[in-house]
Amino acid sequence: MRADDPFDDPVTARAVIAADGTVTRWNKAAQRLLGHRAEDVVGRPAARLLADGAQAPRLPGDRRWSGTLALRHRDGGTVTVWLLAHRGRPEDGEADDWLAVTPLRSGDTDPVGDPLLWAAMLQSPCATVVFGEDLRLRGANDAMAELLGLPATHLRGLQPGDIGGRHRARELEQHMRQVLRTGRGHDVQTRLRVRGESHEDAWLARIAPLTDDSGRIVGVCVTAHDFTEQNRARARLQLVNEASIRIGTTLDVTRTAQELTEVCVPALADFVSVDLLEHDQGADPTGPLILPVSLRRLTHRSRTAGNPESVTDLGEVVVYPAAAPQADSLVAGHSVVASVPSGDLDPWLAVDEAHARQVREFGVHSILSVPLRARGVTLGVAAFTRFRHPEPFTHDDVLLAEEITARAAVCIDNARRYSRERETTLTLQRSLLPRGLPRTAAVDAASRYLPAARTGVGGDWFDVIPLSGMRVAMVVGGVVGHGIQASATTGRLRTAVRTLADIDLAPEELLTHLDDLVLHLSHESGGDAGPGEVGATCLYAVYDPVSRRCTLSRAGHPPPVLVPPDGSVRILDMPSGPPLGLGGLPFEPVELELPEGSVLGFYTDGLVDGRGGGTDAGLHLLCDSLSHAAAGALDEACDRVLHAMLPPGRATDDVALLLTRTRGLPSSRVATWDIPADPALVAPVRKRVLDQLGVWELTDMSFTVELVVSELVTNAIRYGAPPIRLRLICDASTLICEVSDTSHTAPHLRRAKTWDEGGRGLLLVAQLTRRWGSRHTAEGKTIWAELGPAEDL
Repeated sequence: MRADDPFDDPVTARAVIAADGTVTRWNKAAQRLLGHRAEDVVGRPAARLLADGAQAPRLPGDRRWSGTLALRHRDGGTVTVWLLAHRGRPEDGEADDWLAVTPLRSGDTDPVGDPLLWAAMLQSPCATVVFGEDLRLRGANDAMAELLGLPATHLRGLQPGDIGGRHRARELEQHMRQVLRTGRGHDVQTRLRVRGESHEDAWLARIAPLTDDSGRIVGVCVTAHDFTEQNRARARLQLVNEASIRIGTTLDVTRTAQELTEVCVPALADFVSVDLLEHDQGADPTGPLILPVSLRRLTHRSRTAGNPESVTDLGEVVVYPAAAPQADSLVAGHSVVASVPSGDLDPWLAVDEAHARQVREFGVHSILSVPLRARGVTLGVAAFTRFRHPEPFTHDDVLLAEEITARAAVCIDNARRYSRERETTLTLQRSLLPRGLPRTAAVDAASRYLPAARTGVGGDWFDVIPLSGMRVAMVVGGVVGHGIQASATTGRLRTAVRTLADIDLAPEELLTHLDDLVLHLSHESGGDAGPGEVGATCLYAVYDPVSRRCTLSRAGHPPPVLVPPDGSVRILDMPSGPPLGLGGLPFEPVELELPEGSVLGFYTDGLVDGRGGGTDAGLHLLCDSLSHAAAGALDEACDRVLHAMLPPGRATDDVALLLTRTRGLPSSRVATWDIPADPALVAPVRKRVLDQLGVWELTDMSFTVELVVSELVTNAIRYGAPPIRLRLICDASTLICEVSDTSHTAPHLRRAKTWDEGGRGLLLVAQLTRRWGSRHTAEGKTIWAELGPAEDL
């Protein structure tokens, strides 16, 4: 044993008794008190130290005991002493044993004669205890004795560790020695269990130096102030502040409810559940609540891992009868507190065996039910349950729960409204995008569209539009902004593009007309708004499988990616063009020849910006992910691109991706003739056409094709301008007939009167073909008609 060991105090008898009742430590002062040496006592039962006939004390369940005992002296006599015993705490790093102490100095001396104690009693207005320079207790006033639950006359001579827990006593001793050394007072916050209470309260210990007439520090005065309410108020404010930060971080209903439970467990309750009323998603419940009330469990959380206290699974419907606190609070429209000791829960538990079993098994003693209300609408109920918290819910607890729940209800309502608007926008967006890409002879196509995860559905869109002459248009665009307005603008642009594509405008001309439309929409949306108020971009491309040439033009949109059959990948170098809606600026076309099997990748900027790092890094990653797109299925290529380009989970911005693989039409499937401008030579032309149909094994279409060719060629000779050219294009069972001339006058369909000699040619063509039309070219115009098998008519 060390010489400076505080346990071996010469004026305080100390002994440590283990949980099994044996003595494990015995100091010299105890030897002087009873005469027994340490080696005679340590390891032996402490009960042997009791005098004959003395009863062993019944140690309480709490941590401290005090009283008078008759002990046996070594010489056989009896020594009656007052003992103070307290048990160590395992959480403080101490064994679960008992330290028994008693001062050797008599406690019968009148403390009034001690000037140091007298000065302290006069100067201290509250619970006060005085320690000398040796940190031995010189006295305590009545308020302190009542606080400790110990007689003041028996405390004199004890050190702090003899009175309370050793860990906290050592900390208090350090602060007192600091005050003795520096002469400056010090405040210490600690927790103290008041005699008779089952819980510890927060206390503030104020340590002040005491001096004699010469100014020398001769001791310290410790005053105790109950800081429990101030501490609880600070904790409540901190919890409210934490709730304002942690609740509502997303626009997801379930996650918001989970954040509510995370904030409140275990700070406010041991188990918290959130149930929402059963009604259609996004719809506000109307009418009075009818008991019993059905709610769906949205989330719950317990301070015990696995949530064993819950009798309802997540997503399950739970029915609360009229006696349940949840139902009572919903009907009343305010918070309801119910407790087991008061019998408030008896009617409910009598009819609900599952919850009754929960109360019995876990010792539930209080339930606080708070309705979730926002903007005058009742959304559900939050139930707070206590079983480890020893105290029932107080009025301040109710106010705190209502404050936090009100914040959560607003966030849940915001998330609910957002979900409703998002679903509406998604429905609109899906209606604007093609349900399926058309099968064409020019390209194979695959696409993907992902709405933004948080910012709402945007204005990205794409389309594949079959054109005359086996050609196909591919378009992708985006509207600035998100939400219903952006989707509505997208719908108008997509409709306009399809309308303009039907009249076979060149890409740069189509973008010019689209630019005028966006400029008009900008003026409509903002009144005095200037150009560019409705921002939009677009890329339009037309591919001809006969010539294998593709013409592209873009308006501020990212350039497409080209993957030739050899697998090399490059970004097409083409003029960017101004975004749509600026007005008056030209769009330049680019024309290139594509080998059969080339893959064109069209996309919106949300794809290349998905993982951050800038657009250049995104384009580089896109090229890498498309390096194997020339071979294999396009759907697999789309999935591979999205997996590589976007972060795990949902996209941060809406994304549109369109991949097309070009086909080429063999020259053997195309026949072209130059037609003399002489009506008498139409018959030989018909003969050549019939011969060609025989080569293509389409003789069953001979009558219809002969009639259509005769009408179109005759009209071109009569109303057009030479040179005149006839072209037939055959793919599978589809035949396209085109007649071109250098006149820019477009034909029109009219209904001939009974006695008119003409005007019936185009009407016959319209009746005998799948579809027909005309398109302007740089040299003039082309009249075309598409025919199928006879059963298609």
